[in-house]
Amino acid sequence: MDELTMDTELWTAVLQDGAFAAVAAVGFGMISNPPKRAIYMIALLGAVGHACRYGMLHGVGLNLSVATFLASMTIGLLSVFLAKLIRCPAEIMAFPALLPMIPGMYAYKTVLALMKFMLNSDVPHSELNDYIIDIFRNGLTTIFVMCTLVIGMAVPLLIFKKVTFTRTKAK
Repeated sequence: MDELTMDTELWTAVLQDGAFAAVAAVGFGMISNPPKRAIYMIALLGAVGHACRYGMLHGVGLNLSVATFLASMTIGLLSVFLAKLIRCPAEIMAFPALLPMIPGMYAYKTVLALMKFMLNSDVPHSELNDYIIDIFRNGLTTIFVMCTLVIGMAVPLLIFKKVTFTRTKAK
């Protein structure tokens, strides 16, 4: 495959990933009943954050935790500046945009391996060792990604504290 085709395929996949993340972010955002003007920004932040993470994972080759940290920092920074633009708290937009990046499959695989380990005590030790490895590998991945989501989101909010924690009322 030539380089142009690979670049086109990567960009198509990044845009598709961003579009699906935007839909998920809006769905999560609707739970908290945000103002209508914030819904578009939630979609934008969800799409940009998830697309950034996907691009860093598959285009640059970063690992999941680092890519998630940088993507959540992107969401945090954009939410701080968009909050002032639409007069809405940054958290209203940022938290729903982060939710599509929660590593649900890793958490599921952790619980599945844990259940297999507990229910198959009569199998050989080598198979139990595989379950333990799966529990720790997937569990630690889940924990690290969740921590990077929180830290990446919190850092911009704390750096731009004056902008973040001001009233959003129209003047």
